[in-house]
Amino acid sequence: WPSDVSIEADAGIVIDADTSAVLYGKNIHQQYYPASITKVLTALIVLEECRLNEQVTFSHDAVYNVEEGSSNANLEEGDVLTVEDCLYALLLNSANEAANALAEHVSGSREAFADLMNQRAAELGCTDSHFANPSGLNDENHYTSAHDMALIAQAAFNNPTFVEIDSTTYYDVQPGQLVQY
Repeated sequence: WPSDVSIEADAGIVIDADTSAVLYGKNIHQQYYPASITKVLTALIVLEECRLNEQVTFSHDAVYNVEEGSSNANLEEGDVLTVEDCLYALLLNSANEAANALAEHVSGSREAFADLMNQRAAELGCTDSHFANPSGLNDENHYTSAHDMALIAQAAFNNPTFVEIDSTTYYDVQPGQLVQY
């Protein structure tokens, strides 16, 4: 790896996707607030825990417990989407209400889902992280490092459904009552 690499970011990492060997690193264990890249871990857990055709109903709390002006897909309380549609909203729109609804669907609450996030991160070898919510919205107890996000991303990119959804350029989410499969 070239020795004269310089990046503008405070931290960064390049790993070998097959071996996890660090090829380049800058402040790789420094903790930062991850914002919406949190949704990579949220999506990974949802894909591991759910079938794509499961129905997710958006609660009042899922829709309205987000920061004003934050990323959303204009979903409303009572909307019903499949897990698959929610994942598209989560990963393509960075929809915070989709993150909340998926967390409630998987674990019953955002808090219980955050516990699951921390458990899964530890299983992946993360040592510099603590997740407090499924969306990455501001919380002083919500942080990760470049190294940990590389491990999370590596696991996500090993999931073919994650890759398919995340590489889509356009997807139209149509909320409503869905037919039971």
